[in-house]
Amino acid sequence: MSRLAQTAGLTDVQREILSTVREFVDKEIIPVATELEHRDEYPQQIVDGLKELGLFGLMIPEEYGGLGESLLTYALCVEEIARGWMSVSGIINTHFIVAYMLKQHGTQEQKDTFLPRMAAGEVRGAFSMSEPALGSDVSAITSKGVRDGDEYVLNGQKMWLTNGGTSTLVAVLCRSDEGHPEGTARHKSMTTFLVEKEPGFGEVRPGLTIPGKIDKMGYKGVDTTELIMDGLRIPANRVLGGETGRGFYQMMDGVEVGRVNVAARGCGVAQRAFELGVSYAQQRHTFGKAIAQHQAIQFKLAEMATKVEAAHAMMVNAARKKDSGERNDLEAGMAKYLASEYCKEVVEDAFRIHGGYGFSKEYEIERLYREAPMLLIGEGTAEIQKMIIGRRLLEEYRLQG
Repeated sequence: MSRLAQTAGLTDVQREILSTVREFVDKEIIPVATELEHRDEYPQQIVDGLKELGLFGLMIPEEYGGLGESLLTYALCVEEIARGWMSVSGIINTHFIVAYMLKQHGTQEQKDTFLPRMAAGEVRGAFSMSEPALGSDVSAITSKGVRDGDEYVLNGQKMWLTNGGTSTLVAVLCRSDEGHPEGTARHKSMTTFLVEKEPGFGEVRPGLTIPGKIDKMGYKGVDTTELIMDGLRIPANRVLGGETGRGFYQMMDGVEVGRVNVAARGCGVAQRAFELGVSYAQQRHTFGKAIAQHQAIQFKLAEMATKVEAAHAMMVNAARKKDSGERNDLEAGMAKYLASEYCKEVVEDAFRIHGGYGFSKEYEIERLYREAPMLLIGEGTAEIQKMIIGRRLLEEYRLQG
C-alpha cells in the first residue's frame, strides 16, 4: 500500500474490500488502460470483473442484494479505480447515482423493480440533467414531460450523458407543469422520470434516440452521448418517488454524492500521477545523478505529495459527513473543488518531471494529462463550487442583530 492517502478508522471489512479493489486495479486495469484509452474502447472485460466483485451494488442495501456499504467505502473504492483509469470510475459513478436516488427517493415498487437488478449489474444506470444550451443553470431546462392519461409524453434534447449507450435505465430531469400553477418557482416544477431502454445507439425505444459517442479529448472508453426524446411515452408509475415537482431536489441529492465521487476520482488520478512522477525521477539521470536528487525536483515531489494528502483528507471528511446523515453540501463542494484543482496541478507537475517524454503517447502520464481537465467541469465547475461554498459560509457565519 502507498504511504500517502491512508484512511484512519476503517473496519476490517472496509480494508478487505479496498485491498481487493487495489489488487484488481493493479492486475486488471493499469496494464491495459492506456491501450484501451488510445483506442477509445469500452472496457467490457474490466466492467465484467467489477460486476463479479459486487461493486455495482456496493451501496445498495443488502435486502436488495447489494453490499450495503457506506459512501466512504464507495468513495475509497472509486479513488482506487480512478488511480487505474478514470473512465472506469465514471462507468460506476453514474450507475451509483441512479441507485442512490432510487434508494433515497423511489417508491417501494420502484426499489423492488430496479435495485436487485442494479446490484447484480444486470441493469446499468445513467442520469441525464444537462442540455445543449444549459451550462450550469439547471433551472433553465426546456425538456418537458406532459401527462396523457396513464402516461407521460417526454420531448427534448439532453447532453453529456455518461453511459448513454451502455445503460438500460436513465433518470431524466424534465419540466412538468402539471399540478404546478403559473408562477411556481422553476425548480419546483421539475420531475425525474425513470426511462428504461435497450443498450446501443440509434433509436433504442420508440421516441428515444441515443446518437453516437461524443468524441472527447480525454475520458475515453466510457460512452458519452446526447439523448433525444421525441414523443417518448413512459408509464406514470415511472415518475421517481411517484410525485411530480420533486426532480430538482432529487437530482441535487444525487449530484451531492456525485461531487464526493468526483473528488475521489481527483484523488485517485493525482495519486497515480505522483507514483509515475516519483518513479521516473529516480530513473532519469541528468548531470551525473538521478533527477530526484536535484533540489528542484524534490521540492516539486514534496508539493505534489502534500496536495495528494490534503485532497484525500477533504474527500474522506465529506463522505463521512454524508454518512452521518448531516448536510454536507459545504464539505462536498470544498472537496470537489480542491481535489479537482490539485489533481490538475499534480498531473502537470508529473508531466513536467517527465520532460519531453511526457508528451509521448508511450508514457502513461500523457493519458492522465488529458483526463484531469474533465474533473474541473464534472458535477459543477470550480466557479459553481465556490458559489455553493460562499453561500453556505454566509449561512453559517451570518451576523446577528
